[in-house]
Amino acid sequence: MSRAPMTKAGAEKLRTELKELKSVKRPKVIQAIAEAREHGDLKENAEYHAAREQQSFIEGRIKEIEGTVSHAEIIDVAALGENAGDKVVFGATVDLYDVEADKEVTYQIVGELESDIKHHLISITSPIARALIGKSVGDAADVRAPGGVREYEIVAVRYE
Repeated sequence: MSRAPMTKAGAEKLRTELKELKSVKRPKVIQAIAEAREHGDLKENAEYHAAREQQSFIEGRIKEIEGTVSHAEIIDVAALGENAGDKVVFGATVDLYDVEADKEVTYQIVGELESDIKHHLISITSPIARALIGKSVGDAADVRAPGGVREYEIVAVRYE
């Protein structure tokens, strides 16, 4: 089985969420279930059913995070960047100039499990990342996306 790449920051974020779920949210929902049981008949007890549903969600998320972290190959981006120089590789934070839109955008190339476009974290398998990998500062990259081909120029590459 291949291991999915993940940055140290992404893994730490998941570990923090896991700690929160196990030490805060799980005990809170167990307490809510106990209080709801005290109200009597469980068949028509909406509070009980809502608390059980929440518990199910929390337990599922705990298992998902544990599985993700245990099967991830955690990569130190800073160490990787020392060898990469100004070349774009996994973990790079890339400042791009969007030629068509006439504006700059910044993305970090991360693993699929931690990608989040709202936070400018793009998956290594995304069209933009695939077009950027191996290129250097000053290079142009043509990105084939569902909306057509977009041209970007690499302004800066850094490893944080």
